[in-house]
Amino acid sequence: MEKIAQQTVEALRQGKTLLYPTDTIWGIGCDARNREAVERIYAIKERDHSKSMIILIPDFPDFPLPPDSRPTTYILPRSIWHDDMHLEVADNIPAADGTLGVRIPQHLFCQEVIRRLGAPLVSTSANLSGHPSPKNYNEIEEELKRRIDFCVPPFPELLSSETSGSRIVKINPDGTTTVLRP
Repeated sequence: MEKIAQQTVEALRQGKTLLYPTDTIWGIGCDARNREAVERIYAIKERDHSKSMIILIPDFPDFPLPPDSRPTTYILPRSIWHDDMHLEVADNIPAADGTLGVRIPQHLFCQEVIRRLGAPLVSTSANLSGHPSPKNYNEIEEELKRRIDFCVPPFPELLSSETSGSRIVKINPDGTTTVLRP
């Protein structure tokens, strides 16, 4: 895992796009601060910019979020992710309303890559826009694999047993929550 983690971080630092395992399903990502790499992901997925992407971070510093034992993506208003948490991301990641999807991965490989990179990691499902999300590496479309700059090998020790996307919870500006995807 050491060598793959180092190669992955080097690719991200060079502005490359990434196909990688997460704590949910396989994802496509890049350094969340790199605007050009984010644009390439939109192009690779043939995804409309109105469908924002999420980021993976190592923890939620100084911000108490509801604890959850399963992978959960929190949709945060700008007042939280930008003003309170001071997250630095490219301007083409947040949604048009200023919200940002954020998740702490419970996947050791993802955690290690984020730690070494020292920045958030973009995460979006490894499928072309409108196509089904793959449950495992073998279900990822070959055309999509060819479009990606760097693919993390599907070594068994890197894989998660999860085969669905994360739960999605929106944190409203008043602190209340709304479950968008159970």
